[in-house]
Amino acid sequence: MELTTEIKIRKTSHSRIREVDFANLQFGKHISDHMLICDYYDGEWHEPLIVPFANLSLSPATMAFHYGQTVFEGMKAFLTEDGRVNIFRIDKHYDRFVRSLERMCMAVVPKEIFVEGLRTLVALDKSWIPRQPDCALYIRPFVIATEKGFGVKVSSEYRFIIFTSPVPSVYSKAITLKVETEFIRAARGGTGFAKCGGNYGGAFYPTLLARQQGYDQVIWTDAVQNKFIEESGMMNIMFVIGDTIITPPLSDTILDGVTRDSLLTIARTLGVKTEERPVSVVELEKAFRDNTIVEAFGVGTAAVIAPVKTINIYDTDFHLPEYSHENLSHKLKQKLERIRTGKEEDLYNWSHVV
Repeated sequence: MELTTEIKIRKTSHSRIREVDFANLQFGKHISDHMLICDYYDGEWHEPLIVPFANLSLSPATMAFHYGQTVFEGMKAFLTEDGRVNIFRIDKHYDRFVRSLERMCMAVVPKEIFVEGLRTLVALDKSWIPRQPDCALYIRPFVIATEKGFGVKVSSEYRFIIFTSPVPSVYSKAITLKVETEFIRAARGGTGFAKCGGNYGGAFYPTLLARQQGYDQVIWTDAVQNKFIEESGMMNIMFVIGDTIITPPLSDTILDGVTRDSLLTIARTLGVKTEERPVSVVELEKAFRDNTIVEAFGVGTAAVIAPVKTINIYDTDFHLPEYSHENLSHKLKQKLERIRTGKEEDLYNWSHVV
């Protein structure tokens, strides 16, 4: 559908913002006052509406509960120096959202509803955007299959929802990782490139085992031979070996990370060498033994950059130099944050200011 009028808003009569300690935010704990909802049925999307954040009422037979048709995005909005709001890289997030929905045979949300829904909702709940360093307003657009029935088929009904939340970065300290060679995250021809719920649910068990062994997350390897690095937990991963940033190439088993793309683009602008190529576990181990690896870090919307201090490879812990402001990853993060908050010119047309 095309939006012919402004999105209708039903404002809350009781804001919950006073319940939030913005100086001590926890990721995912607080939800802002409003949410956008839009339903798909009879072969088309209907009028979106912004309402007070509330529970949903759904039949136990709702198909999303049974067959995994659920897709989401993770985005952020920032306050700029002049007091406006920047929703970061809407177009790239929308394109990835579309690819995920198409892979899961779900109705694609029209771009106009996606963009105007984000703009209107974020502007309405602007007061929820944190002003503290390394904090932002996290934005969660998602679609679920809402047809009632338990026959195994593609749903004919969907609900699109957006809600927001004030958040800090996920990892405030350097993390420890274990190279996973038994369990897999994704296989070729599967849904690894999509942000669908099953990818995350299936990762919980091996991550739990790694944490019981003292590690924060796993580094996933390929599903065929368990020899090549893919992702780290819920993030893309990068290594600085010598003077080069090296990261696994995109494929149908690796998520096309928006932060990944942003950091690689900034690095190239700064004249830093980058390589998007297969990285074997053997190569990574050799880089440690030869002392040529100087940094490793996870990158993603929630974490931005998560520096790594230890990587366990085949039951041996390898340690990285202590993270400092001199690290290349720190400099890239600072550059990205300055663009997001309007302190530095956006040369890439990434910012969507409302």
